[in-house]
Amino acid sequence: MTQINQIAWDDTVLPFQFDRSDIRGRMARLDGVLDHILSRHDYPAPVAAAVAELALLTALIGPTIKLRWKLSLQVRGKGAIRTVAADYYAPETEGGPARIRAWASFDAERLTEEPHFGQIGEGYFAILIDQGTGKQPYQGITPLAGGSLSACAGTYFAQSEQLPSSFALSYGQSIMPGQKTGWRAGGIMLQTLPAKPAQGGEGGSGQDGLVEAADILQGRESEDWTRANHLLSTVEEMELIGPTLAPTDLLVRLFHEEQPRVFDPQRIEFGCPCSEDKVRGTLSIYSQKDIGHMTTEEGLVTADCQFCGAHYELDPRSLGFEATVDADGNDLPQDNAAE
Repeated sequence: MTQINQIAWDDTVLPFQFDRSDIRGRMARLDGVLDHILSRHDYPAPVAAAVAELALLTALIGPTIKLRWKLSLQVRGKGAIRTVAADYYAPETEGGPARIRAWASFDAERLTEEPHFGQIGEGYFAILIDQGTGKQPYQGITPLAGGSLSACAGTYFAQSEQLPSSFALSYGQSIMPGQKTGWRAGGIMLQTLPAKPAQGGEGGSGQDGLVEAADILQGRESEDWTRANHLLSTVEEMELIGPTLAPTDLLVRLFHEEQPRVFDPQRIEFGCPCSEDKVRGTLSIYSQKDIGHMTTEEGLVTADCQFCGAHYELDPRSLGFEATVDADGNDLPQDNAAE
């Protein structure tokens, strides 16, 4: 049997539950995955921080949902940082890794040195749950408020799901002796256990979500929630990020009075499902005239994946519903080309 302190904690999410109260949680550490996401783009510091925060939130929230396919977190604003998006893909096999990806768009000329949340401006925070083919996607939206993306997530769960939730997050560039500088992130999510299944749910450091929670919890539940979040507020940023302090040791330091019980950790990998076939599928609704408007002077249709940076160059004759050649450049029968 593997001893719990022998587990490699980087790029994992550790589920836990307090035996003393009806509170569950997740603790996430992102190392190589986050560095991989950010190394694919030359983001300015505030934009990279926004991507890091949303990617960490996605890693924490994704495993709390009975998810068959994909959870997406999206932030849209009117400021210098226009869009931040992250996806969490459920494990394809039992015991397999989950996958995440993230990206952002921004107006470089409007960026300043102020914290990233203030540079998103007025907008909204959205959670989208897609259970795959044949299932109706679910979407929940809350305005951007509270000073952080994690505060927005806490507001969403308290108001839309009636599940008080709070977060303590830390992220940034760090360097270990003998290693290159890289991005690391760590965080803890606390959430009350639902009395019954809710839509999308299963049966810097801060305590986001406490204001809304006060209107939901009463009596002992309120006392338990307040006590747990007071303990969470004592966590230090470097404790969250690690890597020398194991998550299990941190849980004991913070919550030993709550009698934390841990479950099997979930591995996280970078994953982007983009492909040439999917690009072709997206373009299949266009006519050859439309494809012509997309064709470059070099005679190609190009596409770039915003998440992983993959670049595709396609023969315009093989695109759209009026394609005359297949993906390999072979002539299609006339009747097929007209279908």
